[in-house]
Amino acid sequence: MTDFTIRVDQNKYLPAGSQEVHGIVTVEASGPVQTGPAAEAAEVIIIDTSGSMSYGKIADARKAAQAAVDTLRDGVHFAVISGDHQAEVIFPGDGRLVPADAGSRRAAKDAIARLRAEGGTAMGRWLRRAADLFSAHQAIQPNAIRHAILLTDGKNEHEPAPEFDANLAYAAGKFVCDCRGVGTDWVVAEVRRIASTLLGSVMDVRRPEELEADFRAMTEAAMGKTVADIALRVWVPRAATLNFVKQVSPALEDLTGRRTDVDALTGDYPTGAWGGETREYHISVSVPSGNVGQEMRAALVKLVQPATGEVLAGGNILAQWSDDPVQSTRINPRVAHYTGQQELASLIQEGLQARNDGDVETATARLGKARGLAERAGNDETAKLLDKVIDVDPATGTARLKRVVDKADEIALDTRSVRTVRMRKDPES
Repeated sequence: MTDFTIRVDQNKYLPAGSQEVHGIVTVEASGPVQTGPAAEAAEVIIIDTSGSMSYGKIADARKAAQAAVDTLRDGVHFAVISGDHQAEVIFPGDGRLVPADAGSRRAAKDAIARLRAEGGTAMGRWLRRAADLFSAHQAIQPNAIRHAILLTDGKNEHEPAPEFDANLAYAAGKFVCDCRGVGTDWVVAEVRRIASTLLGSVMDVRRPEELEADFRAMTEAAMGKTVADIALRVWVPRAATLNFVKQVSPALEDLTGRRTDVDALTGDYPTGAWGGETREYHISVSVPSGNVGQEMRAALVKLVQPATGEVLAGGNILAQWSDDPVQSTRINPRVAHYTGQQELASLIQEGLQARNDGDVETATARLGKARGLAERAGNDETAKLLDKVIDVDPATGTARLKRVVDKADEIALDTRSVRTVRMRKDPES
């Protein structure tokens, strides 16, 4: 049984006339080690088999997909899709998912061993095929945790943009998809959009031989999920406005536009499946101005299972007006930390775009500022990645773009720009 808790960090005090309230909502899922039946789960493994996967990459992709199949728990229903300019279900091939056991694993790995690299790339069609498989399976196991792995090495060049948009929208909400880009010819923004829409992660894999371990780890993480389809349910008073709902840890994800109305004052924001983990969300609300001393509830935040309405945890975001400047001007450390992390991601993405556009001045300013923010936030991984694209004089703070940058380093910086670090020290400790 997974237990959920919610904690809200904020400074509830506002100066007279102020209306904007911010809170960081920390959701922690924990529970005893699983001793009963494991949660029902369904898995689809999608492998790019376009022509660009030739010259060794397809061999490592085969090993990775086979490792994922070996990592599935007994009884987890699964399928394998070969993706080029079309999508072919190479296992089991009859439009349904089958449970993992010794026989089905052996048959799936035999099918994977026969994969060949040829054809184009149409990722939207791969996702639509996976969505159809999951939808058909939902009639059998409506509460199963639905997860996919997508591997690509190239651009989505063989599918018109409107078709890709329609296919991605078709897949949204039907499953969670973790995406991997291997090599240096894939487009980070393109794959990030898929992962973001499908509430999954995106990571770069620098060398094809690293895929096998990565796929095994990804599948292990998917098998560790115990609760499917959880949502944040946010209520605000009639006169208030909900400005945004963003996941800020472990990675940045703006959920604001994904609201499903519960009623005029309440909306659900999807968070996907959960295992034992902690995630944090930044919520901002504008409230009507109040009198000094007045307190109000700016938002009620619950963690719910939308299908049943069961409430798993809850917490309040408050507002209280004060004429004490010491109270009202203090910025909650956790709010400040994650506001900085969001600025860091924006600076990196804007800086890299400016660099690619040949705008050296903007690129230098953005990436130089990002380097300082990363260091102050304790984001050592991002700081090291920034050091591969920009030099900063420690004495003067002057930044200068490096003349030559490894494409793999640029991709790594872009891909990981949305990953955040938690605060080194709890503000209450």
